[in-house]
Amino acid sequence: MIARILSALVGLFMGLMAVNWIVNPAGAAEGLGMPLLDGIARSSQVGDFTSFFVCVSAFALWGAWKMSASWVSASAALLIGAASFRTLAWLIHGADFATGSIIAEIVMSALLLYAAFAFGRRQKDAN
Repeated sequence: MIARILSALVGLFMGLMAVNWIVNPAGAAEGLGMPLLDGIARSSQVGDFTSFFVCVSAFALWGAWKMSASWVSASAALLIGAASFRTLAWLIHGADFATGSIIAEIVMSALLLYAAFAFGRRQKDAN
Protein backbone atom coordinates (compact mmCIF):
# COMPACT_ATOMS: atom_id res chain seq x y z
CA MET A 1 0.00 0.00 0.00
CA ILE A 2 2.86 2.40 0.80
CA ALA A 3 4.35 1.79 -2.65
CA ARG A 4 1.07 2.75 -4.31
CA ILE A 5 0.81 5.92 -2.26
CA LEU A 6 4.40 6.98 -2.97
CA SER A 7 4.04 6.39 -6.69
CA ALA A 8 0.69 8.19 -6.78
CA LEU A 9 2.10 11.18 -4.87
CA VAL A 10 4.93 11.56 -7.37
CA GLY A 11 2.40 11.19 -10.19
CA LEU A 12 0.10 13.82 -8.73
CA PHE A 13 2.93 16.28 -8.14
CA MET A 14 4.21 15.87 -11.68
CA GLY A 15 0.65 16.10 -12.98
CA LEU A 16 0.29 19.49 -11.28
CA MET A 17 3.50 20.57 -12.99
CA ALA A 18 2.04 19.47 -16.34
CA VAL A 19 -1.20 21.38 -15.75
CA ASN A 20 0.84 24.46 -14.88
CA TRP A 21 2.66 24.19 -18.23
CA ILE A 22 -0.74 24.05 -19.95
CA VAL A 23 -2.52 26.89 -18.12
CA ASN A 24 0.39 29.13 -17.06
CA PRO A 25 3.47 28.40 -19.16
CA ALA A 26 5.18 31.67 -18.18
CA GLY A 27 4.86 30.78 -14.50
CA ALA A 28 5.91 27.19 -15.12
CA ALA A 29 9.00 28.33 -17.01
CA GLU A 30 9.84 30.83 -14.28
CA GLY A 31 9.51 28.07 -11.70
CA LEU A 32 12.23 26.18 -13.55
CA GLY A 33 14.47 29.24 -13.75
CA MET A 34 13.89 30.16 -17.38
CA PRO A 35 11.97 32.74 -19.37
CA LEU A 36 9.07 31.76 -21.59
CA LEU A 37 10.52 31.79 -25.08
CA ASP A 38 8.93 33.21 -28.23
CA GLY A 39 7.91 31.83 -31.61
CA ILE A 40 8.80 28.26 -32.53
CA ALA A 41 11.05 28.10 -29.44
CA ARG A 42 7.95 28.56 -27.26
CA SER A 43 6.27 25.70 -29.10
CA SER A 44 9.25 23.45 -28.37
CA GLN A 45 9.58 24.64 -24.77
CA VAL A 46 5.92 24.24 -23.85
CA GLY A 47 5.44 21.07 -25.88
CA ASP A 48 8.54 19.28 -24.62
CA PHE A 49 8.15 20.24 -20.98
CA THR A 50 4.43 19.47 -20.92
CA SER A 51 5.07 16.09 -22.53
CA PHE A 52 7.80 15.29 -20.01
CA PHE A 53 5.61 16.10 -17.00
CA VAL A 54 2.52 14.39 -18.45
CA CYS A 55 4.46 11.20 -19.18
CA VAL A 56 6.19 11.05 -15.79
CA SER A 57 2.82 11.65 -14.14
CA ALA A 58 0.87 9.17 -16.25
CA PHE A 59 3.47 6.41 -15.90
CA ALA A 60 3.64 6.85 -12.12
CA LEU A 61 -0.15 6.99 -11.69
CA TRP A 62 -0.81 4.06 -14.05
CA GLY A 63 1.91 2.08 -12.31
CA ALA A 64 0.39 2.85 -8.91
CA TRP A 65 -3.08 1.84 -10.06
CA LYS A 66 -1.94 -1.39 -11.72
CA MET A 67 0.87 -1.99 -9.20
CA SER A 68 3.19 -2.33 -12.19
CA ALA A 69 6.93 -2.23 -11.63
CA SER A 70 7.48 -1.59 -15.34
CA TRP A 71 5.37 1.58 -15.54
CA VAL A 72 6.73 3.00 -12.31
CA SER A 73 10.27 2.23 -13.47
CA ALA A 74 9.61 4.09 -16.73
CA SER A 75 8.61 7.14 -14.72
CA ALA A 76 11.77 6.85 -12.63
CA ALA A 77 13.89 6.49 -15.77
CA LEU A 78 12.64 9.82 -17.11
CA LEU A 79 13.49 11.55 -13.83
CA ILE A 80 16.91 9.90 -13.59
CA GLY A 81 17.56 11.02 -17.16
CA ALA A 82 16.63 14.60 -16.30
CA ALA A 83 18.96 14.62 -13.27
CA SER A 84 21.76 13.04 -15.30
CA PHE A 85 21.50 15.46 -18.21
CA ARG A 86 21.23 18.47 -15.89
CA THR A 87 24.53 17.30 -14.40
CA LEU A 88 26.00 16.83 -17.86
CA ALA A 89 24.92 20.38 -18.80
CA TRP A 90 26.85 21.60 -15.76
CA LEU A 91 29.93 19.49 -16.52
CA ILE A 92 30.17 20.14 -20.24
CA HIS A 93 28.19 23.23 -21.14
CA GLY A 94 28.80 25.64 -18.27
CA ALA A 95 25.26 25.55 -16.86
CA ASP A 96 24.74 26.41 -13.21
CA PHE A 97 24.49 23.28 -11.08
CA ALA A 98 20.74 22.85 -10.46
CA THR A 99 21.07 21.40 -6.96
CA GLY A 100 17.42 21.70 -5.93
CA SER A 101 16.03 20.23 -9.14
CA ILE A 102 18.56 17.40 -9.20
CA ILE A 103 17.84 16.50 -5.58
CA ALA A 104 14.08 16.53 -6.23
CA GLU A 105 14.50 14.29 -9.29
CA ILE A 106 16.71 11.86 -7.40
CA VAL A 107 14.35 11.71 -4.42
CA MET A 108 11.30 11.13 -6.63
CA SER A 109 13.24 8.51 -8.61
CA ALA A 110 14.18 6.74 -5.39
CA LEU A 111 10.54 6.70 -4.25
CA LEU A 112 9.46 5.31 -7.62
CA LEU A 113 12.20 2.68 -7.66
CA TYR A 114 11.20 1.62 -4.15
CA ALA A 115 7.61 1.28 -5.40
CA ALA A 116 8.78 -0.68 -8.46
CA PHE A 117 10.76 -3.03 -6.24
CA ALA A 118 7.76 -3.53 -3.95
CA PHE A 119 5.41 -4.16 -6.89
CA GLY A 120 7.87 -6.63 -8.43
CA ARG A 121 8.30 -8.47 -5.13
CA ARG A 122 4.52 -8.61 -4.66
CA GLN A 123 4.04 -10.07 -8.13
CA LYS A 124 6.83 -12.60 -7.56
CA ASP A 125 5.27 -13.67 -4.26
CA ALA A 126 1.88 -14.11 -5.97
CA ASN A 127 3.38 -16.59 -8.45
